[in-house]
Amino acid sequence: MNPPTPATPAIVSQAAVRRLPRLALILFCAAYVLPGFLGREPWKDADVTAFGVMLEMAAGRSSWWQPQLLGLAVDESGPLPYWLGAVAIELLPFFSSHLAARIPFALLLALTLACTWYAVYHLARQPAAQPVSFAFGGEARPADYARALADAGLLALLACLGLAQLAHETTPDLVRLSLVALMLYAAARLAHQTERQPVHALAAWGLAALGLTLSGGIWLSAVLGSGLLGAIWLARRRPRHQAIEVNPTPPDLLYWSAGVLLLVVASAIGAGLAALPQPRIDFSPEHWLRWARLLLWFSWPAWPLVLWTLWRWRRQLLEPHLALPLWVALVGVALSALSNERDRALLLALPALAALAAFALPTLRRSMAALIDWFTLVFFTACAFIIWVIWLAIQTGVPARPAANVARLAPNFVHEFSWLLFVPAALASAAWLGLVAWRMWRHRDQIWKSLVLPAAGSTLCWLLLMTLWLPLLDFGLSYGPAVRRIAALVPPQSCVLVKGLSPAQIAALQYHGGLDLRRSKGSAATPCLTLVLAPAQRDMLVQRSDYRQWTYVSTVGRRNDDRERLLVYRRASD
Repeated sequence: MNPPTPATPAIVSQAAVRRLPRLALILFCAAYVLPGFLGREPWKDADVTAFGVMLEMAAGRSSWWQPQLLGLAVDESGPLPYWLGAVAIELLPFFSSHLAARIPFALLLALTLACTWYAVYHLARQPAAQPVSFAFGGEARPADYARALADAGLLALLACLGLAQLAHETTPDLVRLSLVALMLYAAARLAHQTERQPVHALAAWGLAALGLTLSGGIWLSAVLGSGLLGAIWLARRRPRHQAIEVNPTPPDLLYWSAGVLLLVVASAIGAGLAALPQPRIDFSPEHWLRWARLLLWFSWPAWPLVLWTLWRWRRQLLEPHLALPLWVALVGVALSALSNERDRALLLALPALAALAAFALPTLRRSMAALIDWFTLVFFTACAFIIWVIWLAIQTGVPARPAANVARLAPNFVHEFSWLLFVPAALASAAWLGLVAWRMWRHRDQIWKSLVLPAAGSTLCWLLLMTLWLPLLDFGLSYGPAVRRIAALVPPQSCVLVKGLSPAQIAALQYHGGLDLRRSKGSAATPCLTLVLAPAQRDMLVQRSDYRQWTYVSTVGRRNDDRERLLVYRRASD
């Protein structure tokens, strides 16, 4: 006799699944997406490097299939992320180049949020994910229940602390994040085939696989895709309780999905786009300690809810509504452990972690929900207060200690008051106070209520940083101030030799300084009158036969950090 499907632990009434107002949700997303894409300079290092490659492509100085910066390949990422920025720069000449390049990436972040919402919605429509039916009725209707959980999943993603900065950069990481979210959404639709348009799911699946292939994630696409299809296939073969009506995914659609994935992977291998990854595992305790700390803060507050979900739904871990996001999350976490850039790899797991966190809410105890509210209230209110105090210190010099710290960390920084930055910050702070009053004094029954304050607090602090602190952050995280000092030392209409500079520094010199750069190849027969090199290259310059042709001019950058310092030389004959 076939064993029955384990009972759901969710007990949810219809009153608890009232929708979050759409206008409020849209304002949440807009307040999170727009700050960080508007008004700031490209930051170091990955952000300005990727932007520099886009400028090279748009200017015709780089191959569109092999992204290059000053004639050298930048990284192993595919060309798709750079295509997006370069095409936007060419099609939107009435915008500044850095703003034009950011527009498609802002849309990609919006796509990530939308795919996360719809993925959770389709996962929550799974029969095994539905709440317990009440004896006399009144349980949540399936569609309303799915919408409420989708709202919660989106709020959980917005609340994750690690999403803010990396998701607002013009880098391949944001492209891969949006495509992983798209693949999770497509898998959720493939698993839940009561829909009438399965072709849409197959199209989204193929677009995600192809996009990951062209973004340097071919093996990520293969591992994610095969695992997701395997989870759907296993779920279809598991025995189910006769009382649960299931309309499983048609076998031919699963086969088509597997065929699309296999075709994309085979094409990438044939085109030479699929180099085998070379993981470098550091077994030292310090590595794993740093990685554990990253996991704790990067995915906060989703990870405690994910652990609660895995415990309360432990008898249904093989059901699609848990197996699909769990597989994506595990792949992202494992990739983070094996990658040199742990935070950028872990970014890919956030949509899946948010989806898993949403399924904790139907089983969350009142005491735990209250603990989340109070911790969130104290934490984000304190963060917002600190941001305001330091901004006030920069403006007025009071309090004196924060003003002195800023002056020490950012010497020569001059801050000017801007109504354009102050007004949004003030309005967001007032909205936060109103939301806190709503949450504390009107005890709503909606299951998404416990994630409203975390999402709003994360959005508030990000918005405050991108308004009140934006000039200071631009001064500290952009190469602009240093590059403009270098450009003032270069004779007009003269090229500049560079030696030992990072791709980010080269991109900054080209963009902020508008300099005509040439790579130093050891030849004395060059028309360039200025040489810019990293401090590590100084000894090599002294050993060259043409050393006496160059006269030291200045050192530009931070004195205590060799990575930020650049040496400027002028040709002696000048």
